[in-house]
Amino acid sequence: MASTVEIYGDSDDTNNRGSMWVLDQKLDQPMDEEAGRLRNMYREKKFSALLLLRLSFQSLGVVYGDLGTSPLYVFYNTFPKGIRDPEDVIGALSLIIYSLTLIPLLKYVFIVCRANDNGQGGTFALYSLLCRHAKIKTIPNQHRTDEELTTYSRSTFPEKSFAAKTQKWLEKHSSRKNGLLILVLVGTCMVIGDGILTPAISVLSAAGGIKVDHPRMSNDVVVLVAVAILVGLFSMQHYGTDKVGWLFAPIVLLWFLLIGGVGAFNIWKYDSSVLKAFSPVYIYRYLKHGGKDGWTSLGGILLCITGTEALFADLAHFPVSAVQLAFTIVVFPCLLLAYSGQASYLMMNKEHVYDAFYRSIPDAIYWPMFIVATLAAIVASQATISATFSIIKQALALGCFPRVKVVHTSKKFLGQIYIPDMNWILMVLCIAVTAGFKNQSQIGNAYGTAVVIVMLATTLLMTLIMILVWHCHWLLVLLFTGLSLGVECTYFSAVLFKVDQGGWVPLVIAAAFLVIMHVWHYGTLKRYEFEMHSKVSMAWILGLGPSLGLVRVPGIGLVYTELASGVPRIFSHFITNLPAIHSVVVFVCVKYLPVYTVPEEERFLVKRIGPKNFHMFRCVARYGYKDLHKKDDNFEKKLFDSLFLFVRLESMMEGCSDSDEYSSLYGQQTQQSREALLQTNATSTLSDVDHTFSSENLTISSESPIVPVKSPRSNTVSSAGQSSNQNEMDEREFLNSCRDAGVVHILGNTVIKARRESRFYKKIAVDYIYAFLRKICRENSVIFNVPHESLLNVGQVFYV
Repeated sequence: MASTVEIYGDSDDTNNRGSMWVLDQKLDQPMDEEAGRLRNMYREKKFSALLLLRLSFQSLGVVYGDLGTSPLYVFYNTFPKGIRDPEDVIGALSLIIYSLTLIPLLKYVFIVCRANDNGQGGTFALYSLLCRHAKIKTIPNQHRTDEELTTYSRSTFPEKSFAAKTQKWLEKHSSRKNGLLILVLVGTCMVIGDGILTPAISVLSAAGGIKVDHPRMSNDVVVLVAVAILVGLFSMQHYGTDKVGWLFAPIVLLWFLLIGGVGAFNIWKYDSSVLKAFSPVYIYRYLKHGGKDGWTSLGGILLCITGTEALFADLAHFPVSAVQLAFTIVVFPCLLLAYSGQASYLMMNKEHVYDAFYRSIPDAIYWPMFIVATLAAIVASQATISATFSIIKQALALGCFPRVKVVHTSKKFLGQIYIPDMNWILMVLCIAVTAGFKNQSQIGNAYGTAVVIVMLATTLLMTLIMILVWHCHWLLVLLFTGLSLGVECTYFSAVLFKVDQGGWVPLVIAAAFLVIMHVWHYGTLKRYEFEMHSKVSMAWILGLGPSLGLVRVPGIGLVYTELASGVPRIFSHFITNLPAIHSVVVFVCVKYLPVYTVPEEERFLVKRIGPKNFHMFRCVARYGYKDLHKKDDNFEKKLFDSLFLFVRLESMMEGCSDSDEYSSLYGQQTQQSREALLQTNATSTLSDVDHTFSSENLTISSESPIVPVKSPRSNTVSSAGQSSNQNEMDEREFLNSCRDAGVVHILGNTVIKARRESRFYKKIAVDYIYAFLRKICRENSVIFNVPHESLLNVGQVFYV
């Protein structure tokens, strides 16, 4: 029989600080003293020329697969009604050339990629950077101690600067913070849409090569082949890309060399006059003579830059210099040759625009090219699916997505993850799009809508990055924003004409995910606000005495809470309804910070709450948006290792003063004690030891006297050392005996309900959508591998 107990009570959204709040702050202060002060060591390293070439080669398979497969379908989607005038081909090629130059090359590769978060790219990486430079995070669970993390890099700016004014403007109203979050969520939802549409259009376009060689074949057969490939692709996701990832770079490199070579051959064979498309004059002529059809065809030309956002999202494992080198030496020239070659072929064969890519391939290499094209489409789809998993993981960590199962698929690479639930949802939606539309044109219209909206979101976020992070002059910011918005808004206006021709698909998908993410974030925010406003005063807890007015039974109680300071209401709720509490109580706060990772040695912060005889502690476990809770990670063991090391160091520091003499003595003791602890405590991890000793100070028990260090050091150290060793052994034995008696995990289960007078849409969002998401998402007990028999749920109802 499981011992899961649920106790429910009612509470309202009231602020219970009361008159004892000042005293409470003195009794339970934040963890300034426990936070390590380390400098940022995660700067981009310098690589040798040979290593840089190797990394550039490897980046081809991960970063450029999606962008490289665009020649499969661009001209078909640009001229869905056929080509009327050969001059239109040159105009379209000119637009493709300058789109590739302005967006992927100049904007993303040389500017946006520089805005990475310690190597991490994507919409949420930009948002995390902004959260570190301005107080715009909607869940205010950060503290200044978090800023001392190794990975928490940020810059400062003068008070009266343009950056400072922008920061104040953003922080002034919550509506601006919410607006920025919604912009990030919209961009994220469109990336998820990319994860659905990229496999659909890439695989369907590649499979279309069968019909070119067998014209009488039904289109349904092509769709069935594409669906079969997609089912196989999504079914293999749980193996991860680590085992077959070494194949990706050679396949994509071969793909680029082949399309570049075929393009150069076609320019020489058919019509080299297409090279005059490098003159931007032909863009003006194309748009002038094309009319509305010419303008709407921009939605097809937009597809030549699809995959650019994935380029930024997949930066994780490669330095920016390697990505830049691969693009400028291989990707950019080969793409220009490929598009110019197809245009040259179409100048002589206008009627073949519907399958221009395969028609332009010489017969001698047709089938090898078909095989490589199919493999390249699979690689491109894999990269987009992986990027979708990564961005969902980031959203989950920042409280913007329901808790879903995340599986780590590689021991070498932290970023390679698999999300089973989302994988099957993506597969079903991808097959539905492929089988529902059955042609590239409508899928292309949908794809273009998703791509341009993500780019617009990135441009707006980059504007803030340039101001707050880079401190650029306002003229440079205006130049970047103006050029980017000018190009992207032009394309956006074109795709609006195609909303009824398939462009509605990503809008519907994004709207569904946006509702889910926004409702989940709203519920998470309200739960945090409830805990903040209803936390119990420490003065009240201490007034109960060492026994807390209850029977203290053997064992350790781990009380999980959202709060990094203060006692959560669930604790008072628990001791009010049950007559006993454990001998040792540890308040555990697990929180995610706007950093990509928190090093193991800096993960746990431990401090004592109240006098020693209360045996109450607080432990804050900090994670970044890339960190994972793996099955083989023993969270409970690491927590207790940190607790025991804290007790040992605290006892060593008892009897010391805060004078300069103490500071030098402390420095010597910590270095010697670090070595001693590493030798004597075999069960403790090196990371925990390093973290504990990185603190500048420790909270000293109120029972222990603070003796000034004015006598000779040797006598002071020996007398203080003997008593501290005895106290340490006594408390360590007590903690060990309590741990052996049993550990109980006490989790809060706050149920949110809408008030009776709430509007109908709020009732639907809170009582139905959020309640449903809470029911199907993973519980915290599963995430932290809490044994069911030692789980205790303490519930309460909160009305919003």
